[in-house]
Parts: sequence; structure tokens; C-alpha cells
Amino acid sequence: MTTIRHVLFDADGVLQEIRDGFYASAAPMLGERAPEILTLASTYERPLLGGDDDFLPVLAEVLRQYDVDVPAADLFAAVWLNIATSQASLDLVSGLRDAGYGVHLGTNQVRRRAEYMRAALPYDELFDVKLYSCDLGVAKPDAAFFQKAATRIGAEPAEILFIDDHSPNVTGARSTGMAAVDWRISHGHDVLLERLAEHGVAPA
Repeated sequence: MTTIRHVLFDADGVLQEIRDGFYASAAPMLGERAPEILTLASTYERPLLGGDDDFLPVLAEVLRQYDVDVPAADLFAAVWLNIATSQASLDLVSGLRDAGYGVHLGTNQVRRRAEYMRAALPYDELFDVKLYSCDLGVAKPDAAFFQKAATRIGAEPAEILFIDDHSPNVTGARSTGMAAVDWRISHGHDVLLERLAEHGVAPA
């Protein structure tokens, strides 16, 4: 069994959440159609995760289709930029770093949101290597994301433990030889500590 030397964290659902929830945060602008509109917008967002194309025109087109007179930038700010970090998750990252592990960020983000996260959240200081899909040119769960991540980290995949709240991403990581844990903030951090311990990983 290869010793884990690095821990790669997903962002949404693991380090951060949308305040009030993805759909509820849009309800004041979109009303009861919020789930339907945001689901379609997320479908259109998906192809943009691996590149530099701006999501706002795409979001504006979705709003036009539904005849919603809301500026796309306002909806994007109210939902996609309405981020609350989990202090317990950030403390765990710091504890793993203090224990000698490399700690890294691996997240699917369109360019506009990635730039906001870099500017507004503490990830640049917290993590050793920051891996945004828009920078890598490929998004999870594609195996190429994890292969590129391992190269950027400078480690063999088997030395990396990946944490994500989306099962297909966990499967994608495992396909490259990474260890992976399926976990989200709502599961509780005691559960995550148990999952880490199963791989011989513990914070200081």
C-alpha cells in the first residue's frame, strides 16, 4: 500500500457552500422557477468548465428563454458568488499541512468564478497547488483532470488522496490510481476524519 503524501480537496460541498443553498439563493429573483432555470443554466455551464469562455452571456440567454428580466450579472453574484466557506474544513486543511502533507485544491470552475475565488477566498495562501478546471483545460470527472493534477503536484497518483462530494468525480480519480473519498460537509467532519484515517492520513 502506497503511503499518502498529498491530499487534494474539491471546493464546492467540501470546503464551501452556497449560502442558503443553490436554488433558495435564486428564489428572490426567479421565484418558483429557480430550480428549473438553474438546472438548465448548470447544463450550459458544463462545457465552459475547461476553458476561458465567459458564462455570463450563456446565463443571460437562459434568462431570455424564460423571459426573466433579471441581469445575468446580478443572478451570478446572488448565486454563484454567494459562497460561505466551512471553517472546520479550512482548519482540517491547515492541520494536514502542519502534519507534513501537501494540501491542494482541485475544483471545476468557469473562469469568472475561479477569478472571484482567488480574490475573495483564502485558498491561495491555504493550498500548495491550486488546480482549477478552467486552467487545466479539462474538468472532472475526466481522468485527464486527475492525471494533470498529479503532474502539477509532482507526485504519483497513488500518493494522492482526493476528497469530493460528487461520486463520478471520485470514480474518475480512482481510475487514475488515486485514493478517493466521497464526502460532503453535511456528512460531518468526524466522518471525514474517519475516512482519512482509513487511508493512514491524520491532521496534526
